[in-house]
Amino acid sequence: MKLPKQERFLALDVFRGMTICFMIIVNTPGSGADPFAPLEHATWHGFTPTDLVFPSFLFAVGNAMSFSLDKYRQISNSAFLTKVIKRTLLIFLLGYLMYWFPFFRLDAEGSFAAAPIGNTRIMGVLQRIALCYFFASLLIHYLSARKVVIVSIILLIGYWFLLLLFGDTSQPFSMSGNAGEYLDKFLMGNNHLYHGEGIPFDPEGWLSTMPAIVNVVIGYYAGRFIQKSGRGYDTLARLMLAGSLFIFAALCWNMIFPINKKLWTSSFVLLTTGLDFVILSALIYVTEIKRWNKYNWPNFFLVFGRNPLFIYLLSELLVVAFYMIRISPRENLYGKINTVFFQAVAPGAIGSLLFAVCYMLLCWSIGWWLNKRKIYIRV
Repeated sequence: MKLPKQERFLALDVFRGMTICFMIIVNTPGSGADPFAPLEHATWHGFTPTDLVFPSFLFAVGNAMSFSLDKYRQISNSAFLTKVIKRTLLIFLLGYLMYWFPFFRLDAEGSFAAAPIGNTRIMGVLQRIALCYFFASLLIHYLSARKVVIVSIILLIGYWFLLLLFGDTSQPFSMSGNAGEYLDKFLMGNNHLYHGEGIPFDPEGWLSTMPAIVNVVIGYYAGRFIQKSGRGYDTLARLMLAGSLFIFAALCWNMIFPINKKLWTSSFVLLTTGLDFVILSALIYVTEIKRWNKYNWPNFFLVFGRNPLFIYLLSELLVVAFYMIRISPRENLYGKINTVFFQAVAPGAIGSLLFAVCYMLLCWSIGWWLNKRKIYIRV
């Protein structure tokens, strides 16, 4: 049976594009100065605008699933599982290869040396997206909406109890004493973890993926609700109310289970999905109800939204290439661009931000070229 073509909603596509745009800006600040505080992640407990980016990506993944999973209900069970597993493995592999890229490193003397696979990080952003997509797809496909809600609540509360039961008894929510860190070290060892925090600790670890699945699930049902309810004020009011309730619940839970992006706490899930509801409501009001689309400004973000995974991968790999191009034994192209131009023109955090924006525009220009030629790279 052929399904009727589902109508695309501008607000959902703009939301996805805005997420990719801001993700590139916060991931690639210019060197030579610290970026503005809102463009950095919270050190541990707490929240900054930057902490909203990744969960919003997962929320957008759920939005996209709301357009695709209905088609999967018309195919056989084996065909559905094949599609989901293949997509999961491909995204996971791309994430793993991205961290291993370019498969060699520069040593202290500026000489090239092979990057051993034994020191490659296993988990990461794309790996978490892959796992969350996989488990959310299975839940939504095989269970009723009521059961999916129950499982989501179990994931959020169960993760909280796991941290309390198996973490350090005095500091279960610390970086070096949480149950997720213990599990990751047991499963992968120190060499396969993220070392950017000063100790082996992976903010996209196995255990903290549990509550992250809920970001995708909520994004899915938000997308379904918007498709069914349309662009009216009633839709807007319901989304705003849901967002406000989620934020309120998150702030209450924060008193005993702190909001923490690197642990991906359950209170963090509620806060970020609540904020996503509010942002999405604002976009619906601006783009769908009032149609304040003068100069076609949404098209800027649609360029990102139409090739989201490819542009994200491009932004990560291109900056690695900048680091690998040596200007001198102690200086690379990335640092040289910032030192000679951006920090010279606008020293400090402003120069860092200018570089990030220009780099984002470079990635956007490639996305624009692809979009103009109607080239859409799907995974």
